[in-house]
Amino acid sequence: MLSTDPFTAIIGHERQKKLLQHAFTSGKLAHAYLFSGFDGIGKRLMALALARLVFCDAGNGCGKCSSCRRIDHNNHPDLHTLEPDGQFIKIEQIRVLQRALAYRPLESTRHIVLIDAAERMHHSAANAMLKTLEEPPYGTIIILLSSQPQALLPTVRSRCQHLPFSRLRQTDIDKVLQSQVADETERNILAALAQGSLNKAFGSDRDFYLNTRRDVFTRISRLQPGSILPMLDLAAELGLDREYAEAVTDILISCYRDLFIITARGSSALLVNTDLEQSLQHLARKHTPASALAMLESILRCRTYLQHNVNHLLAMEWLLSRLVFTAPTQQGRQNKRA
Repeated sequence: MLSTDPFTAIIGHERQKKLLQHAFTSGKLAHAYLFSGFDGIGKRLMALALARLVFCDAGNGCGKCSSCRRIDHNNHPDLHTLEPDGQFIKIEQIRVLQRALAYRPLESTRHIVLIDAAERMHHSAANAMLKTLEEPPYGTIIILLSSQPQALLPTVRSRCQHLPFSRLRQTDIDKVLQSQVADETERNILAALAQGSLNKAFGSDRDFYLNTRRDVFTRISRLQPGSILPMLDLAAELGLDREYAEAVTDILISCYRDLFIITARGSSALLVNTDLEQSLQHLARKHTPASALAMLESILRCRTYLQHNVNHLLAMEWLLSRLVFTAPTQQGRQNKRA
């Protein structure tokens, strides 16, 4: 449960806290906000903290009154939350919301609307929502949460006060991890791989970032140019679905970044995957900085393909072929020996 000040328990984002707190105390809250930023960095927590502040019976987000407890348990009748139903937020969901907003609030003086993954509103749903953004019922506050604000209709974005959120600092995540992860090496790896997201650091995928990461890197680094069938089998496993394939590219980016650092004779203090240093050193003997950089660029390109809905199996087959067949040039080998 949040503390008396609803913003206190949220890590980072001090500027956003001050802006929202000032807008509330001065009575200048906007009718619509767009909270944008990477998934899992606290956008939803900030929106719920604002809702608790607005609905609180004591007017300060006390955490003890009936309204605050209902916010904490997601059952306040005047807080309306929308999220994708399947792949999209559908127009039927927007219409149900609009009917609810047409009535007076049941317990508060306001309605608050929280739309998660707002970029996934179907085009028809976004156009329907636009009408509510242009003429919201009196006192209504609409908060859109989006990790891809550029995917929203420009007309939707223009009617919201934009509040961007940055990724959390690695040191902030590490401080929180200290109370839950005893092993310093694992803690440092999780903090680095979390990419500023508490969801990644503390979510159910922790085993993926610790153990699966080691297994995936080891299996890929052992593939040989002549091992076509094993490569296709591994691609089928890693390209099981789009979300998993994207997660695989995330961990590979960190691994091959480390490989580039080693081939370029950078400091070991810069490495993220310190538990894989021996394997990385072994692989680095076969590569130059140029070939390591080429492989890293291939992973980044694959990540872009996946974000643009390229078939995830084909994307992983393409990536593994690039990683397996990328080799240092003869000149690169000579330079390395020199």
